[in-house]
Amino acid sequence: MSRTEAKKPSLCTNDPLTKERISFSLSVLSGIVKSCYGPTGRLKQLHNGMGGYVRTTSQSSALLDGLSITHPVLKVLTASVQNHISRFSDCGLFTAILCCSLVENFQRINFAACTVTKISRHLLSLSTDYLKSEACGCRISVDFDNIKTLLSLVRSILASKPACMLNKTEVNHLSTLVLKAFLLTIPHTIETNVVLGKCVIVPVKDKRVMDSTVFPGLLIEIPEFQLARTFPVKRVSSSTIKMALFCISMSGDLSSIGEGTVIVHHGISLEVAVLDQLLNLGKQLVNDQVGLVVCQKVVHPSLKQYLKEHHVITIDRVGVSMMEPLSKMTGSQPIAALHSVSPTCYGSLKDLCTESFVSKHFLHLIPNDTLVCSLILCNRSEMAWDELKLACQTAEHVLQLTTKQPLALLGGGCTETHLASYIRHKSFTLPTNVLKAIDCSRTQYQLVADAFCRSLECVACCLEHDDGEILTDMVYGHFWSIPSGFPCDCNWSDLALKCGCGIYNNQRNLNWTVLRSQCIPFAPQSCSNEPSIHSTDHLVLDCFTAKCSGLQVAVETANLILDLSYIVEDQN
Repeated sequence: MSRTEAKKPSLCTNDPLTKERISFSLSVLSGIVKSCYGPTGRLKQLHNGMGGYVRTTSQSSALLDGLSITHPVLKVLTASVQNHISRFSDCGLFTAILCCSLVENFQRINFAACTVTKISRHLLSLSTDYLKSEACGCRISVDFDNIKTLLSLVRSILASKPACMLNKTEVNHLSTLVLKAFLLTIPHTIETNVVLGKCVIVPVKDKRVMDSTVFPGLLIEIPEFQLARTFPVKRVSSSTIKMALFCISMSGDLSSIGEGTVIVHHGISLEVAVLDQLLNLGKQLVNDQVGLVVCQKVVHPSLKQYLKEHHVITIDRVGVSMMEPLSKMTGSQPIAALHSVSPTCYGSLKDLCTESFVSKHFLHLIPNDTLVCSLILCNRSEMAWDELKLACQTAEHVLQLTTKQPLALLGGGCTETHLASYIRHKSFTLPTNVLKAIDCSRTQYQLVADAFCRSLECVACCLEHDDGEILTDMVYGHFWSIPSGFPCDCNWSDLALKCGCGIYNNQRNLNWTVLRSQCIPFAPQSCSNEPSIHSTDHLVLDCFTAKCSGLQVAVETANLILDLSYIVEDQN
């Protein structure tokens, strides 16, 4: 059959970054992510223009998922950032801002892309080697015996999400709960391959944040009418309740048996036959002294009634999301058959009780060894609750990453400005043999290094959204912010009260300079031995693993974008 319309040739765009439309789109994306950064970041409303749910957010995962990206260059950038977020949860805005800034600053120096790429890769290696070395002056060790450092890490994440609508008291309360919930998921026994448990977030919306709480074990919501007829429960012993976990429908229908032909003999009722099979299964469960039956899907009312008469509690419709924590907590193996159930599939619980919270009622499953816990999370509105849930999940993931690598980087812009000072100093003292290996001149290296450092400083500057002045000190290379509207005759020492991470105050004899102004390169001093690090209550910290990965992703993605010579788009 002939084509009704002639095939269009592919659209080929050479030197895409020089095109005005692409540069403008990149600038717009850069402006969006920069304006969202930090605890005072501006919120964005996302909707599809056709009505429906409106999301208000400043978090990178929600923001990038909600943006409609069409141009291939921007798709490369956002895909890289989203892949980073999927692996590390944190530092998505940092990665996006740094990548955009690197592309913009590298373009301005107008070098060949291959030269910029070689030098920037060396700068990346220099940065990561420094951050991972013992001599790094902007990282600290995380001691799991010191609760203040861990709380600071969680608090820094929650406080940087303005759409959660939290005040300081609420941030402190939730930080404690998130940390407590995480500690409950750590096994008591130390093994070679430690597997962490799971924290299940239970939503309670339109309630006070301060009502949020943590329960060891698992909470399964049940209707109010079921509360009165839940107990007593069949027990193996005073401290053991046997449990069976089913992942198939037990409603009596045939939808779960799969495809194929069913042969029914004359005079046989299929419904009765299936119900008989369910009741036979119920008899086996009773004989095996099972006290709790949990089903992912629906349980037939007759089977429920039979089990109830024998003091076996039945909970159905728990959903697929609860199957993993239920299996992990009780040791149950999900049962996918209605016949010949092996006793090895059963799990066990220490106890069962009921809990009522506001207008919701729960069955509380108390395990022998707490590896699963339930975080009842409250917030004033649905929008704020969605943001808070995402922030708490990020904080939990960051704590998990920190157990593998117990380090943290100074937050509040101090790591970026400190690292920029270090790279500037190293670029001026780089040995000649290194320049020969990279195949570039010292001038080329210093210009690219300056663009690299300006990009890092740009990320720090994005923390200021109210036209304040940004300073850096000439000793530690930390970030200092001065509110707008200060008198011209004031001393900076009177205005710069505390650095971004909170370690230093203006009582020290520091010399300040405006960030990104011309100054003599210096080697920033380390603050890792400062006694105030572990004693400061409100230290601002960033996830070490996530930020190091974000730095690498930003540089490599910027190099990839700069190296694009052609874009070929199929127009059919």
